[in-house]
Order: sequence, then structure tokens, then C-alpha cells
Amino acid sequence: MFQELFSHIEEKVTLTEADRLLIAQYFVVKRLRRRQYALQEGDVCNNLTFVARGLLKSFKVDEKGNERISLLAWEGWWISDFNSFIHQEAAVLNIDAVEDSELLLISRDNYERLLQNVPVMERYFRILYQNSLVTKDKRLISSNGDSAELRYMKLAESMPEILQRVPQHLIASYLGLAPETISRIKKKQ
Repeated sequence: MFQELFSHIEEKVTLTEADRLLIAQYFVVKRLRRRQYALQEGDVCNNLTFVARGLLKSFKVDEKGNERISLLAWEGWWISDFNSFIHQEAAVLNIDAVEDSELLLISRDNYERLLQNVPVMERYFRILYQNSLVTKDKRLISSNGDSAELRYMKLAESMPEILQRVPQHLIASYLGLAPETISRIKKKQ
């Protein structure tokens, strides 16, 4: 399970064997069944979560009871309510498993210790956060300016595996579209 984490880290920075041994000490393994929550709105997010196997979604429930998905995270992705994690405030997001999943959790205290004791991890997380900001900016610009068809096509191009693993209604929610819109787009292709 840790190999997935180490591979992801080493895409961005170089680890020594000593680094690997230290890093592993800061994480706890957790397994979730499909539809089991990792975090519920209103709770404090006490962990950053790395997906070693499976698929999770973060979402908010709107006033009509509809899920509004903000992130889909599968193997090699991180997921959390980052504001809640950093500021120890009530989470505004829910996170649950779309598939049975194996996760590596790092608590806020262990996260701080990790950054202190394995300096290369500071650089790793900086790169991760920079990439995350760029991705969020692109997604916001796309959701505000691109047609539904173009949003779907960009998703299919950038993350083709998502279309195979994620039910259509969740893809629609992630793109801010109605499931019927996704059906129409797929019929046109």
C-alpha cells in the first residue's frame, strides 16, 4: 500500500530509503467500504487522505438534497476538506467512498512532524499544492465559460479512466450538469 504513496511522491521529489522508513511511520491505514464516509460535513477534518486503492468523492449537499461533487480521487490522489484540516474548523464537505477503498491517513500533528523531520516532503507538498491550484483554476474557468459538451470532452481527454469507473450521474454532478445532458452528449459522439 505504501508503494503507491512512494511512487506518487517520487514523481515529484527524490526519496532515500531512510526517508521512506520515516514517512511510513506518520501514516495510518484505513479501509472504507463503498458508500462509507471518511468525513461528514460539520465534523473537523483531522486527516489528509491518500488514496492507495479505490475511489472517493468530496461533495456538498445543496438545499434540494442534490450532491454537488467537488473532487473525485482515485489511486495516487489526495483528498480532504483542506480548510477544515488546516484551521480545525467544521468541514463544509462530505467525503465518501465510491468504491471499496484503501487509504493512508496522516493527522495534522503527524503532517507537521513529517514536514519537520523529512524536509523533502515540504517541497513535495508545495508542488502538490501548486498543481492543485492550477487544476482548480482551470476547472473554474471551464465551468464558467465552456459548453457542457466541451467540459465533458475535456474530462474524457484528461481523465479517460474516470468515465469507465464513475457512474454517469456522478460525472454529471462533478461537471455541474444534469445526467440527461451527459446522455445527450454521449449519443452525439
